[in-house]
Amino acid sequence: MRTRVIISARGVVTIPAELRRAFGLEAGEELIAEQTAEGILLRPAVSVPVEIYTEERIAEFRSDEEEIERLLPEPD
Repeated sequence: MRTRVIISARGVVTIPAELRRAFGLEAGEELIAEQTAEGILLRPAVSVPVEIYTEERIAEFRSDEEEIERLLPEPD
């Protein structure tokens, strides 16, 4: 599908509703803009939440590892 879009004075490009629906894009979602030999490629960005581990959380991981080792001993 080819659609003409206009860049605003602030550099904003509106993606037409038909394309947003076709690709499941919603307001506030992030896209990656990439330069390619054919032009500009826009694709959805994948964001992964990051957890900062507290000492308590690290202790929980250690405890879980010990339990796993107890339940699944190393093969001889």
